[in-house]
Amino acid sequence: MPRPRKALINLADTPYYHCVSRCVRRAYLCGKDEITGKSYEHRRQWVEDRLLFLAEVFCVDVCAYAVMSNHTHVVLRINKQKADALSVKDIIRRWHRLYKGMLLSQRYIDPAQCNSLTEAEIETVTSLAEIYRQRLYDISWFMRLLNEFIARRANKEDECTGHFWEGRFKSQALLDEASLTACMAYVDLNPVRACLADTPEASAHTSIQKRIKAARSNRQPEQLLPLAGNPSNNMPDGLPFRVEDYIQLVELSGRHFHPGRNGKIDNTASPILTRVGLENCDWNKMITGIETEFKSSVSIEKLTTQRQKHKYHG
Repeated sequence: MPRPRKALINLADTPYYHCVSRCVRRAYLCGKDEITGKSYEHRRQWVEDRLLFLAEVFCVDVCAYAVMSNHTHVVLRINKQKADALSVKDIIRRWHRLYKGMLLSQRYIDPAQCNSLTEAEIETVTSLAEIYRQRLYDISWFMRLLNEFIARRANKEDECTGHFWEGRFKSQALLDEASLTACMAYVDLNPVRACLADTPEASAHTSIQKRIKAARSNRQPEQLLPLAGNPSNNMPDGLPFRVEDYIQLVELSGRHFHPGRNGKIDNTASPILTRVGLENCDWNKMITGIETEFKSSVSIEKLTTQRQKHKYHG
């Protein structure tokens, strides 16, 4: 029996979640329709732009993503601490980037009108801001504003109406660092596994490509949650592993054959850090500058158990 969304997303368990959205129609989200010859490739940029825009507005961090032909993958982190630290005006300004908002809230952030508000009006705005604060770290709201935007734009282009996505998005809780890393690598390797790209750096509209491009300039992409290094007491906010380790992990994983997918990285290819010119990169400077097996959650225990089952039955 399906579990309610509030039972699947629980900050007491983990702030990290893997979310998947699939198209309901035979028409493509992206890619090319082999029957009609019509290309939908431009929609990949729609999804990527909207996703990264929402990451700027919400207190939900994007760890990894991949935009595929008929579905999208995102790994997200709920940043409640960031949301709790926002002032009322900060919250209203963020929400107004998504919606026009009430006249009262518009007056509240207008320097020329804010001092004319009554105590009752200020209290109303403050109460409203608390509702917005909770929405700003709510994954369901994040995914809703991602998927609704794409659905409306695609339906308009296709000159049709009706459902575009296959119900609500599916989510998995990532309960430990191992499952988080494994899921991010899985997401970043989707184009390689689907034979849409030969290597991670050639995988368009993925977080791994964006991280590699930024790393070439000794930086990390602003729109993504940074890779902050090995866990320590003074580690900056970010994902608990190093940039070079993660890039090499994705490469190593992609070289191994996947039983359910045809694509893999050619074993004759040179190491990824050499290919993309990062073998002499200043990693420390970069850091300081800053779905089928597991229906609802993933942890190292579950991953280990699943591997043992495959080995026993194999």
